[in-house]
Amino acid sequence: MASSSTSATLAYRTVEVGGLVLFYREAGPRDAPTILLLHGFPSSSRMYDALLPLLADRYRLIAPDYPGFGHSDAPPPDSFAYTFEHLAEVIEGFVEALGLNCYVLLQQDYGGPIGMRLAMRHPEPVRAIIIQNAVSHKEGLGPLWEARKAFWLDRAAHEEKVMSTFTSIEAARQRHVGRSLRPERYNPDSWTDEAAMLSRPGQGRVQSDLFYDYKSNIAAYPVWQAWLRVHQPPMLVAWGRYDPSFTVAGAYAYARDVPGAEIHILDAGHFALDEKLDDIVRLVRDFLDRQFEQGT
Repeated sequence: MASSSTSATLAYRTVEVGGLVLFYREAGPRDAPTILLLHGFPSSSRMYDALLPLLADRYRLIAPDYPGFGHSDAPPPDSFAYTFEHLAEVIEGFVEALGLNCYVLLQQDYGGPIGMRLAMRHPEPVRAIIIQNAVSHKEGLGPLWEARKAFWLDRAAHEEKVMSTFTSIEAARQRHVGRSLRPERYNPDSWTDEAAMLSRPGQGRVQSDLFYDYKSNIAAYPVWQAWLRVHQPPMLVAWGRYDPSFTVAGAYAYARDVPGAEIHILDAGHFALDEKLDDIVRLVRDFLDRQFEQGT
């Protein structure tokens, strides 16, 4: 069963990293095992709001907003390179600033490429990895990615068409609901808030620059897979089957690299926490309780 809420431990903080003010959410005891939660596009640490108090009785949870997202600073692209490599460097600085020397990575969507870069730079602190619809294998990319690949080949010719599908409110809704049979389970505040964030001045260029760099993630897939095969981190995969962008094959692909990976396919969309919060809490608690009880 999911735990009772321990929301009394929730705090909303900021820390300066390399001249940037980063916002983050924190919950749980300071001396408890740490979970570092990395969010997806176009969300922020807000996507973990409901999850944090349900794990905070036994774990310390840290969920930052990347530069350009949520409540963190959003420097203009002319002065800040919006690439996944650069965001990973900033989160690396964030981890150092908070003194996190041992943690579980929980990564969703954009959190996957940022988390994998972080793990490759510093494998020692990574106690385990939890994946929620974050792709590290080409078979995880669905048909929608064909048009996106054209954008990477010719940005000027395809930018307006591709990025309009990323920034519209209907696209934001579709990312959440996907093909779910239970659309009434989804809170419309999620996508209206995301659409509002995407409409802020300068966001079009920020998100276009970052998504143009997404091709660097696909190029890095073989390197990430090799790292997983060597390090064999304890791994939990909780995947929403109704994701319009990432296929279920992307979930099962992790088992090729980490044969012991625990893979669960949920009746949910890209943001599986929207519809299957209780299921994910049970999976995460069971997985982590076993890791820390075993002392692995």
